[in-house]
Amino acid sequence: MTHRIAVVVLDHFAPLDLGVPGQVFWSAETPSGEKLYEVVTCSEGRAPVRCSAGYTVQPDHDLDVLDTADTVVVPGIHAGAPLRHGTISPTLRDALRDRPRIMSICTGAFVLAAAGLLDGRPATTHWRDAARFARLFPKVRLDPDVLFVDDGDVLTSAGVASGLDLCLHVVRRDHGSEVANRTARRCVMPPWREGGQAQYVDRPLPQGGGGTAATRAWMLAHLDVPLDLNALAGHARMSVRTFTRRFRDETGMSPGRWLVRQRVQHARHLLETTDLGVEEVARRSGFGTAVSLRQHLHAAVGVPPLAYRRTFRRD
Repeated sequence: MTHRIAVVVLDHFAPLDLGVPGQVFWSAETPSGEKLYEVVTCSEGRAPVRCSAGYTVQPDHDLDVLDTADTVVVPGIHAGAPLRHGTISPTLRDALRDRPRIMSICTGAFVLAAAGLLDGRPATTHWRDAARFARLFPKVRLDPDVLFVDDGDVLTSAGVASGLDLCLHVVRRDHGSEVANRTARRCVMPPWREGGQAQYVDRPLPQGGGGTAATRAWMLAHLDVPLDLNALAGHARMSVRTFTRRFRDETGMSPGRWLVRQRVQHARHLLETTDLGVEEVARRSGFGTAVSLRQHLHAAVGVPPLAYRRTFRRD
């Protein structure tokens, strides 16, 4: 059965944020070419809505269509009461509540928070608006570093292009890696983007030549072996201090944190695409033991390895 996605469009909407759900979910197909999602748009009162780029769109539906939706998406906005005051209309607030799954792109998180949907929950938004978000919504557990946050029935993404990452993640969550990978190829995008939002925050470029890209590639090719800072700095032909500083400048995180993320991602891939036992997955992804893998996977996605395999594996 086709999964219905309803996109709620507000005045001052970000044009790319509106287009992303339609493009990504429309591109998700079965191997035989059957569409897996239907995407519809709506606004309060089916009113025309104007975007920051200077044009107006006319959604096909009013908010009543949310009652037929399996997932609701709120694109980002560049102005309006949610950003200024942290408020939305009572009609919109009531319409957004009690949905099976709801997600936001970029500053759409302000709308979800204004509806009270993020209180006590982890969330993210565009890094430039993080301080304002934290002031308006102190009850939300804001993480301004990550590209997106999946908290089960409520998902939020960071700035602009991270909406692509979130929508692709949802396809992967719903239908597994093979469908998500085909969708990514159709959209000419990577199946998984490395790093977090911090790598895009304004910062001076690293001084001098060198860089750590070659060492990051070497790390990815040797996830299954112990990698300490001395070995990494030696491969980059830098001192530990210089390597650590440049690595953080280029990725927005420490070498250790980046390495754990890559190992978790590799473990997830193995759990989804192979029948390897948990101990072998732990060994190949560099965690060494099933206990260590279980701890890191649970911290990253909230479930242990076998539960993750049952959820995401599509045979």
